[in-house]
Amino acid sequence: MAGETVITVVGNLTADPEIRTIGSGAAVASFTIASTPRTWNRNSNQFEDGQALFLRCSAWRDMAEHCAQSLSKGMRVIAQGRLQQRSYQAQDGSQRTVIEMQVDEIGPSLRYATAQVTRQSSSGNGGFSGNRGGYNNANNNGGFGGNNGGYQGCSSYAGGAGYQGGASAPVNAAPAQSAPASDPWSSSDNSGSSFGSFGASQSFGGSSEFGGDSDEPEF
Repeated sequence: MAGETVITVVGNLTADPEIRTIGSGAAVASFTIASTPRTWNRNSNQFEDGQALFLRCSAWRDMAEHCAQSLSKGMRVIAQGRLQQRSYQAQDGSQRTVIEMQVDEIGPSLRYATAQVTRQSSSGNGGFSGNRGGYNNANNNGGFGGNNGGYQGCSSYAGGAGYQGGASAPVNAAPAQSAPASDPWSSSDNSGSSFGSFGASQSFGGSSEFGGDSDEPEF
């Protein structure tokens, strides 16, 4: 949707994600990210914490389940999502407005920690190490390094097979034809400048460039 405010926030979770199910049956996980800026104090020669930003976040459906299983209090995360404004009625009857982020992507920060990722079968199309054309895919569906017509597939571009890894169609060789006895273009002389010897001594990628010096790059 155009016109939405998309932000990326880095911070720590203030509590474990709380997951619940709404009336439509969709799962939603709610949590708060505390992002604290740090500045260097030249007088004390140390970092000082600034005013923390507490941003309420929500993740929906499958991502809600993944957040509840993977994230916990104090974990440093990187989250990207869309800012949304929501109004509600408090218990005292007053109307209140809050700004929260609907999370599109979230994961642990690896700056001070390590993580091990377990792929879920519910999202089996694409992905970093997916089963259908992932970046490091090793199957037969044509990923970046795949075995069926990928950019670096099993068949080379000029090795007798097609560019996409498949064998090219056979072509019947034409019968050899001899040049007429009086054909002036098939005769060769010692100067090496006739059309019959053009590709032998002065080709574009040969020892001398066509119309240029020897130190010029090839076309």
